[in-house]
Amino acid sequence: IVVYNRAKNGRSTRTFISEKRWELIIEELNSDDFVFIQFGHNDQSKHKVDRFTSPDEFKKNLSMFIENVRSKKANPILMTPITRRYFNTDGTIKDTHPIYADLVREVALKTDVDFIDMEKVTKVYFEQLGDINSALRFMHIPPNLHPNYPNGVKDDTHLNQLGAREVAQLVLTELKILKHPLSKKLRIPDPKHLKLRYYK
Repeated sequence: IVVYNRAKNGRSTRTFISEKRWELIIEELNSDDFVFIQFGHNDQSKHKVDRFTSPDEFKKNLSMFIENVRSKKANPILMTPITRRYFNTDGTIKDTHPIYADLVREVALKTDVDFIDMEKVTKVYFEQLGDINSALRFMHIPPNLHPNYPNGVKDDTHLNQLGAREVAQLVLTELKILKHPLSKKLRIPDPKHLKLRYYK
């Protein structure tokens, strides 16, 4: 499997279209390809008028993405955005995508597309980890530790490398539950390499 990551930070469905990023994906798409579609973080940002997408337009854009992929005889996979890490005092995570995550669910139901509810999956996962351990998966860097962040950073939206790997594994788990064709492409471990070696 060859993976092409066409994601771009800060883009909403609206700007992904206006910058012709979506057009390029469709032009290069081959039959039987798989396209993961996940938006919402930037679409909901009303205070960032350069990227905000109204709820109606958001639904329209997602539906168009699915239709375009299917028109090329390829396979769309729709996902809700992952949760932001905003904890309540009782240890639960706040609803960080009001309206927009539900709109994704609505489009998934209406279009009968392969669907993974990553907001719910990651909410459960980070709540189980708790406030302290979940912070280790996000961009939390103290001052004077990283040259790119001399003043430090506390970002509860963007994952670090550990968090990104674990969330990718959560996606894989959901694909297995769905018995999705992609999950059948996994390599089967060679038992010879799984033997434990003991040293005195």
